[in-house]
Amino acid sequence: MSQIAQIASYAGTPRGGITLVLTAEDVSVEEFCSSHCAFHGSDQSAGTTFIWVGNSESQCAGQCAWPFHKPLYGPQLPELIPPNGYVGIEGMIINLASMLAGTVSNPFGNGYFQGNQEAPMEACTACPGVYGPGAYPGYAGQLLTDSTTGASYNANGAYGRKYLLPAFFDPTMATCSTLN
Repeated sequence: MSQIAQIASYAGTPRGGITLVLTAEDVSVEEFCSSHCAFHGSDQSAGTTFIWVGNSESQCAGQCAWPFHKPLYGPQLPELIPPNGYVGIEGMIINLASMLAGTVSNPFGNGYFQGNQEAPMEACTACPGVYGPGAYPGYAGQLLTDSTTGASYNANGAYGRKYLLPAFFDPTMATCSTLN
């Protein structure tokens, strides 16, 4: 994990910028799968932040690419069809969105979070597994479905692309807020 920060420092990110470090499916990173699927960090002296996201396709899809892969434990509902057709990439998109929310709202560990600073619940980590209204453990919630592919999504991107993005904690409503 310490090498991730070192790799990010080579990018020459300008002050206020974010460096993304994405690893291939055959790259092992300490604690990947066992405690997290991605993380964000910072170099306060340089005023930069970084995000690391692991590829969960071959290493821990049930943990880091759910709901597009069967979970390791809990309810075993059928997995959803990924909008772009690749379980590992969809897991990376979900985890990247979570880390972007944490980086923007708590870039240096002293911004917005709930609870203890040593184990903060950030904007997305406060809403694990919530993607649509009515979500509960093992059920991602009510989502949109592509009529051609059957893929589940809640966000439309450029060029007709579809994505499944996690809910964010809304402090004004004290609840997890979804896109649909």
